[in-house]
Amino acid sequence: MNWQQTIKRLKPYTWVMLPLLGVVAVGVVLARQLLLSGAVPAGANLTYPIERDATKLAAASIPSPDATPATQASPTPSPTPSAAAPTLTPEQEELNRRNTEEFLSSLPSVDSLIEMRVAIATGIPSAAIRTSTDAVVFDENGEQLQTLSAETTYTAQPSGNSVQLNSAQLPSVVMIDPSPQGLFYLGDRGYRGRLLLIAEGGNLWAVNFVDMRSYLYSVVGSEVSPSWNVEALKAQAIAARSYGLTYHFKPVHSAYDIGSTERYQVYRGIEREADTIRQAVDATAGEFVSYEGGIVESLYAASDAIVMEAFQGRGMSQLGALDLANQGYNYQQILSNYYPGTEVGRIKQEFE
Repeated sequence: MNWQQTIKRLKPYTWVMLPLLGVVAVGVVLARQLLLSGAVPAGANLTYPIERDATKLAAASIPSPDATPATQASPTPSPTPSAAAPTLTPEQEELNRRNTEEFLSSLPSVDSLIEMRVAIATGIPSAAIRTSTDAVVFDENGEQLQTLSAETTYTAQPSGNSVQLNSAQLPSVVMIDPSPQGLFYLGDRGYRGRLLLIAEGGNLWAVNFVDMRSYLYSVVGSEVSPSWNVEALKAQAIAARSYGLTYHFKPVHSAYDIGSTERYQVYRGIEREADTIRQAVDATAGEFVSYEGGIVESLYAASDAIVMEAFQGRGMSQLGALDLANQGYNYQQILSNYYPGTEVGRIKQEFE
């Protein structure tokens, strides 16, 4: 495989619609939050066909055991008055409500179930790598190759068709996997998730496998200020999630979904995380900009002028979103202003 093949990006002014293909362990449903009725703006190019009914992948239910036929007829019982459903006291109802809320809050965010593959370095001669915890190195078949010691710096570089990690000669494709609570560092920048290294043509590629939740914590914090109005942060979180999902379902490269630079949307690992950003991402978990069941490539830029120049006016102005939020608009109203004719879709985890 030629990892240096030219990556063709979709036209920046096109609204790309992808049918929802479904995500393992989650189902996709539309939140009935109609943003604004009307057609897609004139000139919008629906590059991919829209399927109104999104595919749902629910967790498999456990089948009930087959009923065993009775060996002999049972006498018909005499009818008895049906017992009335027990009435709960206000205290019991409140206890049920609290227990339900506690159970739901203990579940992982649906964003945590979606894994993004983000190219964080492409075509570099070498990289300094360390992990905050002991980490395991696997080959592409999942076979363990070696263990990396915590807080020890390793030099990764291509060597022919191999990745050389210090003195160890490894295959051309390896995965470095810290513990779930661990971080890895590429140079001085820290990241959550796992690190894929690819050696090819005398260069090195580094791809971060990271869940959507952690990805958005970084993207939203990298794109706008954490001090912004919370409604503007929520609008940005949804636009960034929708944009990321577009490339999750139609990657720019066989080795990764999306890049980490301004060419796509900026991703800087943990350095841009903040409490306000986490709250905005989690408050809108699973929500994205949708048109008739498809995902909109929700383009955005810093100002109205840049949106007009780069996207022919079809996209969200981040400063404009902030201004609307400061005027009292909520995030649905902000999105309806910039993505007319769309609604907010939501990915939900389904239980059987």
